[in-house]
Amino acid sequence: MTPVGSDLQDRVLGGWLGRIAGNMLGKPVEQGEYWTRARIDGYLRRAAALPLTDYLPEPAVESDGLALRPEWRRCVRGRIHGSCRDDDVDYAILGLHLLETYGFAFSTEQVGDLWLLRLPYLQTFTAERMAYRNLANGLKPPLTATYDNPYQEWIGALIRADVFGWTCPGDPRRAASLARRDAVLSHTGNGVYGAMWAAALVAAAFTAPGPRAALDTALTVIPASSRLARTVRRTATLHESRLSWEETLATLEEETAGLGWIHTVPNAAVITAGLLYGDGDFTRTVALTVRGGLDTDSNGATAGSVAGVLCGAAAIPAQWKDPLEDRVRSAVFGFDGARISELAARTVELAQAQSAGSGPRHTVVRLSP
Repeated sequence: MTPVGSDLQDRVLGGWLGRIAGNMLGKPVEQGEYWTRARIDGYLRRAAALPLTDYLPEPAVESDGLALRPEWRRCVRGRIHGSCRDDDVDYAILGLHLLETYGFAFSTEQVGDLWLLRLPYLQTFTAERMAYRNLANGLKPPLTATYDNPYQEWIGALIRADVFGWTCPGDPRRAASLARRDAVLSHTGNGVYGAMWAAALVAAAFTAPGPRAALDTALTVIPASSRLARTVRRTATLHESRLSWEETLATLEEETAGLGWIHTVPNAAVITAGLLYGDGDFTRTVALTVRGGLDTDSNGATAGSVAGVLCGAAAIPAQWKDPLEDRVRSAVFGFDGARISELAARTVELAQAQSAGSGPRHTVVRLSP
């Protein structure tokens, strides 16, 4: 049954908190070419932090600190006071603003308009930066995704998809349709399928009894023959065969070799493994997902969002929620310093409007730093 009332509010807030916490957990080691699974676990062992049950600890040796992203001082346990700014959260906020401004009938062109209006160019990366440049040069979708853009199947569209799942609880096909309309601004092929899959996964989590059921439902919205679908199914099969988490990821790493650490397909495998081996436990899910390497902050954010929806905000342990102090930093104009609880409440309003078959046509920004 689709959640309503306080249950819906708790699940949506869980999605926001899970996304932000998972992003913060993975941010210091977001460099998949260096921070492999072995190096991440080595870092944790040196800091006596395995099993991982909280944000990353401070580096135990100087060389570890030098290898972390420079934002690490605001993302490790004991130093977090509100969330750091990151594109994985910026796009969730921008997606919320998109739906408030144009409603659920938004066009891909309107997504581009909001990017130009609300999102700084230098806070975009890979496929999004290429699409932004193409927009600024007067190109229109879908050419914005294909012209001089070698990143069309990378993970960028997937990280933009959660808001479509949060606002379509229990309706994965509608969530996937919205995510596709957003994704084709910058992506093609598996890049678009990744966004559809992630949106459907989040939407399915509102009604699924557990992560496997949500994953099975999400697979129904993308082509079964796509490499993304085949890789997600393969991950589930390896899990079913009772391989360890480490053995599963080692197998998948071999099978997706050559795609690169920001490509949608290998990252979807890490997310899927984190959800399956996490088995509904929020801490275990985000910890395993980030320890899986590759695009750690993006993967932690997506897995955290799904796990947060599955369990609800009240069930997310305090060590993940409390340091966020109900505040989010954002590069999206007008939203820096927003309250997470307010963003979640506005998301619930949209979900209720979608369920009622109506939606806002225009909403001014109501938040101030």
